[in-house]
Amino acid sequence: MTTTIKKKQGKKKIFVFDTSVILFDHQAFYSFQDNDIVIPITVLEELDNFKKGNGTIHFEARQFARIMDKLSEKNPLSDWVSIDRKGAGKVKVVFDERTKNSKRDATHIFGEAKNDHKILNVALRIQEDYPETPVIFVTKDINLRIKAKSLGIQAEDYKTGKVAHEQLNFSGKTVVDNVAEEVIQSLYSEGFCELDALKLGVTPPANHYFILKNGKASVLAYYNPVSGRIERVDKVSTSRIMPRNAEQTFALHALLNPDIKLISISGIAGTGKTLLALAAAWAQRKHYKQIFLARPIVPLNNRDIGFLPGNAQDKITPYMTPLYDNLKFIRDQYGDNDPEAKAITTALEEEKILISPLAYIRGRSLSNIYFIVDEAQNLTPLEVKTIITRAGEGTKIVFTGDIYQIDTPYLDTQSNGLSYMIDRIKSDHLYAHIRLEKGERSELANLATELL
Repeated sequence: MTTTIKKKQGKKKIFVFDTSVILFDHQAFYSFQDNDIVIPITVLEELDNFKKGNGTIHFEARQFARIMDKLSEKNPLSDWVSIDRKGAGKVKVVFDERTKNSKRDATHIFGEAKNDHKILNVALRIQEDYPETPVIFVTKDINLRIKAKSLGIQAEDYKTGKVAHEQLNFSGKTVVDNVAEEVIQSLYSEGFCELDALKLGVTPPANHYFILKNGKASVLAYYNPVSGRIERVDKVSTSRIMPRNAEQTFALHALLNPDIKLISISGIAGTGKTLLALAAAWAQRKHYKQIFLARPIVPLNNRDIGFLPGNAQDKITPYMTPLYDNLKFIRDQYGDNDPEAKAITTALEEEKILISPLAYIRGRSLSNIYFIVDEAQNLTPLEVKTIITRAGEGTKIVFTGDIYQIDTPYLDTQSNGLSYMIDRIKSDHLYAHIRLEKGERSELANLATELL
């Protein structure tokens, strides 16, 4: 996860870091080539508040502290210290958060001695101390970037791991018109056709889906990277859930395909992402020792859920309710006395189906598990990587989410873990992605989505 910072005519720059950059990526200063990095003392003080905890930001804070501690063994951090990586620049901690020119003091201009303003003062001070060197303030806080620019400070987002805008439109499917009639006939009669028959001109990504049309005739298909052919995709009911559109059909195909071990399903609320994933998991329960549903908890006002009243279960239940709702919907497809409905209840009681906050998987082995991660857009790229690297033999992982509905500070459509994964893995034969585009919750819900 490395960004290349281009240099103008070989002239070095100084980058001043905000706390948000380090909480996003503790190895951030390895991404700036031979340019120098300034860490305001207030940033270190803010990181100290994150040293205890089980979240990713707590991990990032602790790891950064270890890196800085190692660097301090060479020289005092109040001096420029070489970063311990080939081709990297130097780093320095700045203690003096006062500007030489009081008229450029952020705490005076904005009328408040907030930590953000102290950090901005460091950027202003570095500008004064190094007038011949470009000084750039780096933060993932958009409001802080605006404040910095109003003070005449060049400010940028931390772009490492960000997905290009044009890559966000990857839907996992392609509509092909004017397909030869014999190709569609072959798909219906033989179940497949050769890739060259579509005359695409390029090899599609592995497990890419197609809607192939010829006039009124059409067929759903996908590119099988193992056989190298285009194969027909049939609409099938799963756990009594019938797909209502082509995209849902594609999603269920991927979810039920044993050769596809990693799946992402994106789409707005009401498109059926979590329901389809759970329906497919239940249909394949005999192949896995457990179905694990998890979602990240995004605390209100950045306060830990420990502040909420009640015991541990009371604290997390409100966050997990949407998952229980989807499971209840599947159970309701059967009668109360139906063995399948009773089996779902028993599976919950015996924790064959386990619904839990994502933070609770720390230290767990994920072997032979059907693992569904809901609201994955609220994860960082590192969190997504950590989850996938826990996968043991026989495990299938499904990420669902909407990259345009992010609740986590400092993440956006381009930098969240779901977008990052889709962009990086979309051509691998173990992976499939599909974007659900049509809401199927109700006509009323669709009305709100379209007009409000």
